[in-house]
Amino acid sequence: MRRYADRPMSFADACLVRMAELHAEAVVWTLDADFHVYRKHGRQTLALVAP
Repeated sequence: MRRYADRPMSFADACLVRMAELHAEAVVWTLDADFHVYRKHGRQTLALVAP
């Protein structure tokens, strides 16, 4: 969460990013546009299903 201090990252968002890091095949379904900014392990984009 410190890495994204300039964005409104909630605890729930942080948990989803962490779970995506732990499970390589994870896909995050979200309406939150901030997930386009979040990265796994600091570099890899998250697999998203988002409008």
